[in-house]
Amino acid sequence: MHFLDQAKIYIRSGAGGPGAVSFRREKYIQYGGPDGGNGGKGGDVVFEAVPGLNTLIDFRYTQHFKAKRGGHGMGKNRNGAAADDLVIKVPVGTQVISDEDGETVLADLTEAGQRVVLLEGGMGGRGNASYKTSTNRAPRQHQPGIPAEELWVWLRLKLLADVGLVGMPNAGKSTFINKLSNAKAKVGSYAFTTLRPQLGVVYHKGREFVLADIPGLIAGAADGAGIGDRFLGHIERCRVLVHLIDISSDDPVEAMRVVEEELDAYGGGLEDKPRLVALNKVDLVDDELAADYARELLKAGADEVFPISGASGKGMSKLLDAVIEYLPAATVTERPEGEQEQLDEKPWSPI
Repeated sequence: MHFLDQAKIYIRSGAGGPGAVSFRREKYIQYGGPDGGNGGKGGDVVFEAVPGLNTLIDFRYTQHFKAKRGGHGMGKNRNGAAADDLVIKVPVGTQVISDEDGETVLADLTEAGQRVVLLEGGMGGRGNASYKTSTNRAPRQHQPGIPAEELWVWLRLKLLADVGLVGMPNAGKSTFINKLSNAKAKVGSYAFTTLRPQLGVVYHKGREFVLADIPGLIAGAADGAGIGDRFLGHIERCRVLVHLIDISSDDPVEAMRVVEEELDAYGGGLEDKPRLVALNKVDLVDDELAADYARELLKAGADEVFPISGASGKGMSKLLDAVIEYLPAATVTERPEGEQEQLDEKPWSPI
């Protein structure tokens, strides 16, 4: 499945059905009077956040969504049928943004099952029976129904994750998320191996949280260098950021400064989020050199440095202990006891 985090679509609600002009004509009934029914209500355009979706790829091939119009009023005082609502299902974390300025957020769907009526269907028109009065015994006026509303909007997906993973290319982010979760992120010895965000569920000490990995940042990403900074929107909702720095790079301190500056240039609240600095790939150097680099990062502004190895798992437990301290109890959930016991048991074997 291809990952797509933004799409432009056209939506239109249903118009109201017109009211009818009709008169009762039956044998032996001399004064039947008006009996035109009202028109039915048009369908609303409703956006619903559903679990199990993490891409907007469906909206690349279907871009026009039109609700049905209400039914026509008819004679014998029969009202038109109301049209069904048009429900557009989107992933959790989707924002509906106006196409006029590209910034106004019309709806923000952050919870599974959340529904937002973006365009209301038109009300049905009145039939001539509703105009009958003591002085107007044979009205012929009616209403055509309220017309439909239409709009072009942008859908923008911001993945919901508790922890965001940032760093320069080849910092070891893919290896890191693969080590902690069942994510199958591509790992390579060249820059920009990760081309789209990756999500992984991490279990630590009976608790779980969602980790998001985004493509690496380089100097000038805010101006479009490399892959740019468009994927930074996927970590705007994270509670804490883990900044991975490659200890084998030419200058780890400069690497930290570059990423920090790009986060500040992007804005969106990322500059104020708590960050945990992790010095990765310490298995490639001796402990003394790792300690020296850690002291330099602390002097450069890091609050605390965690020497880790994404390949061997060294130091990961201490880093995860620090991560879960930033997550409230409502976000971090405990794994069911039965599931924990089942995982701890030895797999069955006929031998």
